[in-house]
Amino acid sequence: MMKLIILFLFSLKFSLIGISAQADHIEQASTACQLTTLDGKTTYDLQELKGKVVYVDFWASWCPPCVKSFPFLNQLEHDLKDKGLHIVGVNLDEKPADAQAFLANNPVDFSIVADASKQCAKAFELMAMPTSYLIDKKGNVRHIHQGFRSDESKQLRTLITQLLME
Repeated sequence: MMKLIILFLFSLKFSLIGISAQADHIEQASTACQLTTLDGKTTYDLQELKGKVVYVDFWASWCPPCVKSFPFLNQLEHDLKDKGLHIVGVNLDEKPADAQAFLANNPVDFSIVADASKQCAKAFELMAMPTSYLIDKKGNVRHIHQGFRSDESKQLRTLITQLLME
């Protein structure tokens, strides 16, 4: 029994170390983001949003799960904006016109920016589309979510609500 407790504590320690290292890496990576509006004008960087809970969602017009995620993100924006949530949709389309056509068919209530150089996606080590990063008020990534399935929205909302209460 004692060996089992020691093994559990040892694995917990390394899990927490991994989370801290990941949060530090992502916080540094967010400073590398050169985000613009879809028409190429410079906009804010993610560091300017410290003090808010930020939901960063990487998306593209060719991504079917992205279409499914936008109503959820719009609802989050509507329900939690006044409580301190800021949603940023980061578009990765090669052509801004593709993103604009997508948005004409899928209107949004949250901020949309572009990562034309793809440096932000590289810095965040993006592996799938869509991928969302839930960032706490101190600027640390607390959750990474790849893909979108509507049955996971309740869990995501719970995580966001917990961060807003911190």
